[in-house]
Amino acid sequence: QVQLVESGGGLVQPGGSLRLSCAASGFIMDYYSVGWFRQAPGKEREGVACITDRARPYYADSVKGRFIVSRGDVKNVVYLQMNSLKPEDTAVYYCAFDYYGVCEPTGSLIPNDYWGQGTQVTVSS
Repeated sequence: QVQLVESGGGLVQPGGSLRLSCAASGFIMDYYSVGWFRQAPGKEREGVACITDRARPYYADSVKGRFIVSRGDVKNVVYLQMNSLKPEDTAVYYCAFDYYGVCEPTGSLIPNDYWGQGTQVTVSS
């Protein structure tokens, strides 16, 4: 059974950093693309970053140069390093997976049938 669990969210001041983790079970992450999405209050969910099975990253324009998606040294974990955080980055962040998922240049994973429960990131002074 596929399960995804995000962690690492919290409250951070503008300009600060956080690292989110997505731990998976039920499949081998290294063999598939994995995506990060976020949803802010009153807004639609949007793709943030995606990493292919060959570890090639793709990012939304809004986070390019600030966020880094990577595969962990620990098996079955994908990270999202978020630097230079802005108040507009405040959202619930989710990781997503699909056996047929493909990373889009915009940072989305399509399709995306499996989701974690999400982790809240709040950027505020």
